[in-house]
Amino acid sequence: MVKKRYLEAGKIVGTHGVRGEVRVQPWCDTPAQFASLKVVYFDEAGTRPVGLSSRVHGNLCLSRLEGVDTMQDAAALRDKVLYLDRNDLALEPGRHFIQDLLGLSIVDADTEEAYGTLTEVSFTGANDVYHMRMGGREILIPAIPQVVVETDTDGGVMRIRPIKGLLDDED
Repeated sequence: MVKKRYLEAGKIVGTHGVRGEVRVQPWCDTPAQFASLKVVYFDEAGTRPVGLSSRVHGNLCLSRLEGVDTMQDAAALRDKVLYLDRNDLALEPGRHFIQDLLGLSIVDADTEEAYGTLTEVSFTGANDVYHMRMGGREILIPAIPQVVVETDTDGGVMRIRPIKGLLDDED
């Protein structure tokens, strides 16, 4: 499975002040993770790098982009998606970029029976939830060690051990 090098990092949602700062809604695990980036890209091909300095402001980041010096420059970037180079962020062992999880085949850890495809990740606070298409329905899988046994993004597969009632209507 070929992994995309440039991943969506956040979106410019507005301006801040008159000197070209932008408000960014980060799509990283935390605003601090986005604020650690020194370079972002204006396209998913990585051909338009721009220097960045950010500070956390609540659940947003206030960011200065190189070459953006006025409120008008900043306003023109509203709704622009910013990308990061996956090589600029070191993930802890066992952590994955969401982009790498989407599309994984989900199989039974013991029998290798194919269940479906991971289509979305939701953040609930306690633990993430993986959305799986199984036939014509959506199954929500708690991203906890008791259920998710192995995540192999290079092999394109996630192995799970379903708890009672997860895949059917058992009590």
